[in-house]
Order: sequence, then structure tokens, then C-alpha cells
Amino acid sequence: MKKKASALNDSAMSRLNRIKPGTNVTFNVLFLILSLMCFLPIIYVFMISISSEESIAEFGYKFIPEGFSAKSYKFLWMRKGEILNALWVSFKVTAIGTVMGVALTTLMGYVLSRREHKLNGFFTIVVFIPMIFGGGMAASYVVNMNILHLGNTIWALILPLCVSSFNVTIARTFFRTTIPDSIIESAKIDGASQWTIFGRIVLPISKPVLATIGLFLAFAYWNDWYQSSLYISERGLLSLQALLNSINNDIEFLTKNPGIGMTMADLRAAMPTEGFRMAIAVIVAVPIACVYPFFQKYFISGLTVGAVKG
Repeated sequence: MKKKASALNDSAMSRLNRIKPGTNVTFNVLFLILSLMCFLPIIYVFMISISSEESIAEFGYKFIPEGFSAKSYKFLWMRKGEILNALWVSFKVTAIGTVMGVALTTLMGYVLSRREHKLNGFFTIVVFIPMIFGGGMAASYVVNMNILHLGNTIWALILPLCVSSFNVTIARTFFRTTIPDSIIESAKIDGASQWTIFGRIVLPISKPVLATIGLFLAFAYWNDWYQSSLYISERGLLSLQALLNSINNDIEFLTKNPGIGMTMADLRAAMPTEGFRMAIAVIVAVPIACVYPFFQKYFISGLTVGAVKG
């Protein structure tokens, strides 16, 4: 009788949870539209980057250009030495910064998640205050340049973005809500040190928060050009984004000041403008976009930290 009752309950629940065919089709169409809304702009930007300047000037931006041209990418290829060096700087900064940032953030988050820590309240306030108040650009510049002497070093691109209060809060919330205190206590009874607990017990079951923080940091480092504009004057240390932004600014300057040696017609014939900007966007966006699918599962799990579970 119990088995029959259980089977009837399972059948009833299955009927309640079953999605009607019409609803399923509606959801699929909706998700398809949302996916296209995210994907089509990338294709649109790429199509503009291979459009001829004459086509853009006459017909404007079009998904299928009236005229095609690879001049934008040829212009970038002429600067391939600089661009490849800047690409290497960006990869190096992103890799080192992401590893350091994940390590420091998770360590701070784990310490703050332990309620028995004597200075837990004090350190929580120290981490929380920068989320509300900031020292400003002038104070940061003085500290990084005059006190830490980070100017024209790769560390000027890494250390200012390495740790953020937001990421520490995410890690703290994850460890407090996901790691049971009983596991930590059992490990302590067995004689495990805090380093052993963190490295062998906590980290292996913390892949979602590691992937989430790692992606946040990777996006921040890869897309950053502001640190280079503040602390880097040597062209060989510019990141990819900073170099491409510098090239774009040079083109705008030459275009707006034709009296320095070239006519406006010569400049427009020699250097692409609109297509070049879109080519820059493609080069910057594609590498980091290729990384996201490999971490998507863990990233989504990490974003739901603290959510109410039914």
C-alpha cells in the first residue's frame, strides 16, 4: 500500500511539474530571441569592421555592407609588432592578476567567514568601508607612484585591481553558507591546521566561487586601459586595450589636424576610422569571450550564492 501511495504521489507531482507543449515552445522561442540579442551585436560589429569607408559614409551601418574592405585589419597588421607585444602584456597581466586575486580574495573571504575569529568584526568593517567610500584618484596615484614606486612596471597594472571588497564579500558569503562548520570542526579534531583545512577541504568544494571571482578578475584585467593611462609611459608596457586606444586617439588627432603634413583626403584614404574602431572592438572582445563557455557552469552557480532555495 505504501508503495502504491508513493507511486501515486510521484505521478501527481510529475503531472504538476510537467510543462505544456505550448509553454515549452514559448520558452524556447523566448530564449532563442534573448540569445540572438546577445550574439547578433558581435556579428554586427564584425560586419562593420569589414565594411568599406565609402559604404559607411554613404549608407551608414548595415548588417550586410554595400561594400567590403579589409583595410581596418590591414592597418592593424601594419602595427603587428606593437600589437603582439601589447597582447602578450595583456595575457601576462590577466593571468598573474587573476591567480593572485583569486588567492588573496578567497583567503580573506575564508577568514571573514569563520565566526570564531577574534578580529572578524574589525576586518569585516575594514573590507566593507571601501565599498562605500573611496580615497579617489589623487590618493591612489600618490600611493602607487610615490610610495610604492609602481610607475612603468607591470605591477602597476596588477596590484590596483587585485582585490575588491565586492569579491571578498562574495567569497565570504559562499564559505559561510556552503561550508558546514561540522566539517571544519572534524578536521580540527583530527589535528589538521588551518592551511590544511583550507587547501584540502575548503578549496576542492569551492569551484563555483573560484570560477566566479576568476571571471570577474579576468574581465577586469583584460578590459582595463585606465591603469596604463595613469602609470605607464613606456610604450612597450602598454596593455592591448591601452595601445589600441592610443592608436585610435592618434588617428582622431591626425584627422582633426590635417595641417601637420597631410590633407584631409590623404588621411581618410590612408587610415580607416569607423571600421578601425569596430576592428579594435572585435580584437578586444573575442579572446575573453572564448574563455567564458568553459567556466559558465561554475560561474552561474557562484552567482546564486546566498539565493533562497525552495
